[in-house]
Amino acid sequence: MSPTQTVTTPAWRIALAWGFVGIPLVWGFVMTLRSALQLFA
Repeated sequence: MSPTQTVTTPAWRIALAWGFVGIPLVWGFVMTLRSALQLFA
């Protein structure tokens, strides 16, 4: 095991984790924005 080589998480796992976290986050942001626009517009 060379010191330059580090154990990293596979890219698909990172993408999967971001999908689980990011999609509801973006969805909630968009829904909040839409309701705010309806409220103030």
